[in-house]
Amino acid sequence: MNFKEFTEKIVLLVRERLGDTYKVTLTKVLKNNDIRLTGIVIMKESDSMSPTIYLEESYQRYQDGVSIQKIVEGIMVLYKAHARNLKLDMDFFRDFSLVENRICHKIINYEKNQELLQDIPWFRWHDLAVTFYYAMEEAAFGRASVVIHNNHLDMWGQSAEEIYRIARRNMRFRMPDVLLPMNKVLEEMLGTKVNKREMSLYVLTNRDKLFGASAMLYSEKMKLLAENLHTDLLILPSSVHEVLLLPDDHKQEYDHYRKMVQEVNTTQVDPEEILSFGLYRYDREKAEIQEIL
Repeated sequence: MNFKEFTEKIVLLVRERLGDTYKVTLTKVLKNNDIRLTGIVIMKESDSMSPTIYLEESYQRYQDGVSIQKIVEGIMVLYKAHARNLKLDMDFFRDFSLVENRICHKIINYEKNQELLQDIPWFRWHDLAVTFYYAMEEAAFGRASVVIHNNHLDMWGQSAEEIYRIARRNMRFRMPDVLLPMNKVLEEMLGTKVNKREMSLYVLTNRDKLFGASAMLYSEKMKLLAENLHTDLLILPSSVHEVLLLPDDHKQEYDHYRKMVQEVNTTQVDPEEILSFGLYRYDREKAEIQEIL
């Protein structure tokens, strides 16, 4: 079966299991960096929302020899697990006073998201775009978020400028910046001590490590690091979730770092999580971030 035939078969089998009380459909979803995914949506008539279960990974498992019946069973388990958390009535989302305290911002690649940017509020920042999302309640939804679209602004009667102002206010207490020496990050990952010579490299993210690259827009810790080191900082875009910082003496070979960013993006980072292939500098005297051209 090709992918289209596979997805249609999955829908048919799920419908057979659930019966006529459920609506089972396929949907196409445009994700970050122009990544397009196909998902299955399962809803009762009384449901106000439902998780989208993407099928690309399931198709890969099918190609690896997993039976389609086992894949359907896995989809049902996923749906039931998420459905327990989706009892929340999303009608509250219409009331701006109930959502404004959880509106946050993130940064994405400008060039790679031209189609997406036509449908959402955004502001240009170097080769990136500042966009917005609603952070769901952690207890019920984990790290789930809802992208804020232009029609949400129309529903709320809010401008993009006001949403940006609110998001900037929220980020400082909801997603405070976190700056860690790379050796500490590696120690957390590996569970063992790492040589301190890695101390000249730092990771900037936020407390939740979710869309943490946008901490560049408000980080006081980055400013303090530059002042403590008495130097500007070179910023390497690691992913939409974090950036790397190191001292910049303006004598370094930036092409070396560009190649490093290129290599990491193409071999280590999920395509949907790539931020940029460029470099940035935090100018200590001007207290601003510049794009290195």
